[in-house]
Amino acid sequence: MKLVKDPADKTTAVTDIILSLVAIGGVMLLQWSPVNTDNLWRIHIWSTALGLMGLAAALGAVAHGLIIKTITHNRIWRVLNLALALAVSLFVVGVINDLHSSEVAKSALPFMLAAGLGFYLTTLIYPGVFFLFIVYEGLALLFSLGAYVFLSAAGEPGAGFMAGGVLLSLVAAGLQARKSIFITLIWKFDHNGIYHIVQTFGLLFLIAGLLGMTIL
Repeated sequence: MKLVKDPADKTTAVTDIILSLVAIGGVMLLQWSPVNTDNLWRIHIWSTALGLMGLAAALGAVAHGLIIKTITHNRIWRVLNLALALAVSLFVVGVINDLHSSEVAKSALPFMLAAGLGFYLTTLIYPGVFFLFIVYEGLALLFSLGAYVFLSAAGEPGAGFMAGGVLLSLVAAGLQARKSIFITLIWKFDHNGIYHIVQTFGLLFLIAGLLGMTIL
């Protein structure tokens, strides 16, 4: 396998790798954090969501950075879309847990997983239509932003960081939807690379918020 020649695809792949490493690092921090048994289910939900984000980013690095057969490329995108869909679903379940309780979140889990699988099946029917994920992600993030702004106002530890992370994720999704934008900072970054950079900072805020709400 060879690296792609397009400079923008190369930076997209590199930023995908960085995003994946940050997500996996977040999983490790959550798993290693000192928590009581009441927080274990919450830890597992958020760890799985972050792990799926990390998997999707790693697959994105392969899809953008390597010259591979079309059939292999398509299969990678199918797994990537499934990982993203389930990550967003579990993200919402995690938010519901923080906003209400683990009992309510557990009740919502099968419905959110069904919604995620529904999105994935839509991508199979309409392959290449990535804006569907942006809409799906955007609705989830708007709900999450409202939840963490409310929790932050109520004085919940870590909720302010969570709100900041969600806001950055919304900005990242908006930037990714604008396919015409690009910047050159030594290397060329297209809308995907810019998305990954902003999303990485958003993920760092989310991880800080998760640790704050879990440990304290």
